[in-house]
Amino acid sequence: MSGALHGLADHVRSTARWARVFAEPFGAGDLAWELGLVHDAGKARCAWQEGLLAAGTSGGRVGVPHKEVGASFIAPRAGVAAMAVLGHHGGLHSRSWLLRLLRDSDSEDVGEVMARFFEVVPEAACLDSGVSPVPSGWGKDPLVWEMGVRMVFSALVDADHLDTAAHFEGLDTVRVAAQVDMGVLRDRFEGARSERFSGVVPSLVNEIRSSLYARVVGAAGGGRGIYRLPAPTGSGKTVSSAGFALHHAARHRMSRVVVAVPFTTITSQNAQVYRDLLGPEVVLEHHSNAEFDGRDLRLAAENWDAPFVVTTTVQLFDSLFGRKPARSRKLHRLANAVIVLDEVQALPLSLLGPILDGLRLLCRHFGATVLLASATQPPFERLAVWKSLDVVELGGDAVALSTGLRRAAYEWRLDPRPTTDQIAAEAAEVGQALVVVNTVPQARAMVRAVAAVAAASATVLHLSTRMVPVHRDRVLAQACDLVKSGDPVLLVSTQLVEAGVDVDFPVVFRALAPAESLQQAAGRANREGRRSGLGRVVVFDAEGTTIPAFYRAGVAKTLAFFGPGKADPGDPQVLARYYASLYSALNVDADPRAVEIQRNRGALDYLAVAEGPVTGLGDADRPLRDSRLAFRMIDEDQVTVVVTDYDNNDEVRECLRRVRAGDGPLGALVRRMRPYMLSLPRSVASRPEVASLLRPVVAGQRDLWEWVGHYDQLVGLDDGDTSEETVW
Repeated sequence: MSGALHGLADHVRSTARWARVFAEPFGAGDLAWELGLVHDAGKARCAWQEGLLAAGTSGGRVGVPHKEVGASFIAPRAGVAAMAVLGHHGGLHSRSWLLRLLRDSDSEDVGEVMARFFEVVPEAACLDSGVSPVPSGWGKDPLVWEMGVRMVFSALVDADHLDTAAHFEGLDTVRVAAQVDMGVLRDRFEGARSERFSGVVPSLVNEIRSSLYARVVGAAGGGRGIYRLPAPTGSGKTVSSAGFALHHAARHRMSRVVVAVPFTTITSQNAQVYRDLLGPEVVLEHHSNAEFDGRDLRLAAENWDAPFVVTTTVQLFDSLFGRKPARSRKLHRLANAVIVLDEVQALPLSLLGPILDGLRLLCRHFGATVLLASATQPPFERLAVWKSLDVVELGGDAVALSTGLRRAAYEWRLDPRPTTDQIAAEAAEVGQALVVVNTVPQARAMVRAVAAVAAASATVLHLSTRMVPVHRDRVLAQACDLVKSGDPVLLVSTQLVEAGVDVDFPVVFRALAPAESLQQAAGRANREGRRSGLGRVVVFDAEGTTIPAFYRAGVAKTLAFFGPGKADPGDPQVLARYYASLYSALNVDADPRAVEIQRNRGALDYLAVAEGPVTGLGDADRPLRDSRLAFRMIDEDQVTVVVTDYDNNDEVRECLRRVRAGDGPLGALVRRMRPYMLSLPRSVASRPEVASLLRPVVAGQRDLWEWVGHYDQLVGLDDGDTSEETVW
């Protein structure tokens, strides 16, 4: 046998072996093993007929079909799971595409190729007969099938990538992290937590936090399923949810904890808390701005091969409902995992149907447990997709907990409407205040108004996603230091500061927004409860500003339940009624986007789920698709912009020079630049006045640019946008 065929056989065996290991936690080990055995079967034809395999590799001539052979052979046994073989390079497609392939395939040719393939990989010959390897429970529900194919596809492509990488690195086996004993991590967490809080000054807030932690951890011995932690802001939710997850994982011998939060600002902050309690080698932070030292950590980020992962909800759900191998290869890590969703009120309403259904399936069929954590807990069980589920409540009496942790009182400036200058003047008079507005343009206008009033008497700071990550981190650190020292500081921010960011101001001014946002902002007022009396939350509706379209329904319902003479947004009972009324008004159960995604999932059309249904336009081979009906956590395409003007950064300029010259590995250079990269909506980047200040980093590409305009040390990249829809 030639060296090329030996290489192919070794690759197939290794891929099949590891695919089986990865799929065993959700009962599909046999299926993954069989898919792995045939995934490169067609390459044998390349080797025999054309001699195109390089010795000792599993590569072949680009364009020579090989996926089709394995898919055609395994389909009678594996059913639509054969799509995993068909898509292991290009991505999952659709059931109709697979059926068309099977209809058009030459059975004699497939049989001949497979007969030759069995000579190279004799253990694969058993696939010619026997019982189907598909788990029996998958056939009862097309949505279980849909998720099962995603999970086994993930196991296959991860194993394939790992073995290919091992070959090119000259390794004897693939890089796979050793299984971690979650009981050891639980005990380490408890020890570090006890040490960390041993010197904390006693207070009512700290007593409530300690009591909440004990109750939450005490419930961790319950069965796998869906849990909810409706903990008020500042109640220690970050630590309590991690404690529950680790105790629960240890109790049930689960593989990992995955924490997902809505914004990268929270990801970085939470990840550091977990590193302090568990150790930096345990916690993997995975989002677009995370830095990784060493190849092992970079690999772990690609496939979440770590015992404790901190990521964003965008990364999690765009991967769960995506179709490409690079996104999907981490999904099998969700099986037998505890998934903590923090700040769940931030999940997009139009996608709740598929998101909640996906979580349901992960818990019922793939051994996961889900914990929903939020100070403003939405009653998801009121929606049709979750009506049959038992959701376990943690933390005890939510009303009593909310009352005990009340640290701020609401004030309302709605009628008459104040001007932006009036709010700026009132904030400046306070001395220490956080001002939260709804959009990037509003934040720029407000911070300049505040600076005009208070520049000589207070430090004026600003936060938005138009600032590079290292700039935002420094601003947050500076704001916290000034507040603690008692110095005058005025921080103007978009809503990115609301969810999970640990700042503590005596007064918070919040532009009118849905109730959940008002309550999240309130969590930054007198957060530690150490000030005399209550903190203040001033809700205002500034003259000359408009409510963004994505907030209008929520604001209308908010004004019906909360405001002068009505309840505070912190009342959990009224908040539940608010959510129910909002869901009913928006008819969330029948949202056209969610309904279409679920229909395409049931039809096993992965392409339509990820990219939208066919519109009927375009040509037959490449029809146009309606992306408005696709699963996308962020609707508008973003482009990445590298900023060299902040810190006058010569290192970033050198990285850009090397990228353009092709000098060095692109991935490593990009990672070094990430603290100085931000995202712009493509619609903003394409405006002539902005596009003229963007220089392509690589000729011909449209997703990575250098900003050659001015970078403002207060507001960051000022693109001149005045749209009331530009958030964060």
